[in-house]
Amino acid sequence: MQNIPEVKLGLIAVSRDCFVISLSERRRAALAAACGKKGVNLYEAKTTVENELDMQKVLEEVKAEGCNALCVFLGNFGPETPETLIAKYFDGPVMYAAAAEETGKDLINGRGDAYCGMLNCSYNLGLRHLDAYIPEYPIGTADEIAEMIADFVPVARTLIGLSNLKIITFGPRPQDFFACNAPIQPLYDLGVEVQENSELDLLIAYRAHANDKRIPDVVADMSKELGTGNQYPDMLPRMAQFELTLLDWAEENKGARKYVAFADKCWPAFPKEFGFEPCYVNSRMNTRGIPVSCEVDIYGALSEYIGMCVTGDTVTLLDINNSVPADLYNEDIKTKYSYKLNDTFMGFHCGNTPSCKLCADRAVKYQLIQNRLLENGNTPDFTRGTLEGDIAAGDITFYRLQGTADGQLRSYVAEGEVLPVATRSFGGIGVFAIPEMGRFYRHVLVGKRYPHHGAVAFQHCGKALYSIFQYLGVKDIAYNQPAGNLYKDENPFA
Repeated sequence: MQNIPEVKLGLIAVSRDCFVISLSERRRAALAAACGKKGVNLYEAKTTVENELDMQKVLEEVKAEGCNALCVFLGNFGPETPETLIAKYFDGPVMYAAAAEETGKDLINGRGDAYCGMLNCSYNLGLRHLDAYIPEYPIGTADEIAEMIADFVPVARTLIGLSNLKIITFGPRPQDFFACNAPIQPLYDLGVEVQENSELDLLIAYRAHANDKRIPDVVADMSKELGTGNQYPDMLPRMAQFELTLLDWAEENKGARKYVAFADKCWPAFPKEFGFEPCYVNSRMNTRGIPVSCEVDIYGALSEYIGMCVTGDTVTLLDINNSVPADLYNEDIKTKYSYKLNDTFMGFHCGNTPSCKLCADRAVKYQLIQNRLLENGNTPDFTRGTLEGDIAAGDITFYRLQGTADGQLRSYVAEGEVLPVATRSFGGIGVFAIPEMGRFYRHVLVGKRYPHHGAVAFQHCGKALYSIFQYLGVKDIAYNQPAGNLYKDENPFA
């Protein structure tokens, strides 16, 4: 994906001047070697930081190497002021970790006391109001810290991406969909830029792409992707024209930013005026690494982009849509899986999920609900253009970062799976299962007033998402509590 950053990681060792500097340098070399064995590429800085002048020197060194994220490694106790000033003056995410003692046979000159130094490091970061990534247990051997650094990479990639992201919107929102509307001030607080446009601006740009010479090539690519699912070949030129419109708009309007996401209006005026539903094009944009959220859901687009950075894979945005009927549950789920009925639900959207995440029988169809509304249930014309099919089975993470009405940020993360169960329904849809979903639905999604849209990553990535939201300063990070762990507002007698 070209729309997410590449992490260029730098490794900096620090050493307190009353400790043996060679101990920290030897441990740094071992850590760099362990990272290499695990396939984690990084630049091992030659300067070891003992004082503020070293701090300035090493920052010049890693910047010259193009590093955009750092691991500051306490090979011994470490100098708390210079090591934390690294985070202050480096323009990018910084991780801190410390060396475990290596052997009971060398606890005199070979003892580094980094276990103690990590406490002073954390305290000093707090004094300076600095954000940093600190692993759950930040003390380890070279191999263990190499694993921590590997966990840091997707976190760093996301933080770098957000600092260079512009969300482009085409609105306003459809009536009665206020649930996905939220103040944009928290986005600016995160460093995300927002460009709001009219749906009319998009229509003018679309019409300017009529007879674009690139349309036949895009049509051919769409036909190849869809195969037997190409049920409306006459629609493809219109949708190809729209895809080129979005791609050109992104390139021409990203400005000083490197990465883009869209939050587009898709109904009720869109299909009639453009001549199709935009869902299939949105799915293709997502596959390219450019998320396009439905219904001008700005925080949905933000959440999708975060998931792409974390996983390096495409994501989707779905309605947390409908309960699973009891008869379907009894026939296809109850005796095969360890989920209760209210652990399951159906995630749905009209057709924006990338084709690579749908079952083999996916196809371009028409939007049934919009056909009823806009074409009186007659033979579909401009309500065609959805990409429909059951979502393929596999691990997922349902999550969202949301701005509240009073301008605060909150989030949720829940890991689960899509079950290999036929939905017997329409749209891009799947049967989802999340442990204790019923309680999570009531006390997080309903209780904390989240909108109906949730982002879906197609793997378990809750650990990285939680760390990202912590780094961003989100105070309320909700997750699905295990059975027996009550939510704050949960009735203990229920």
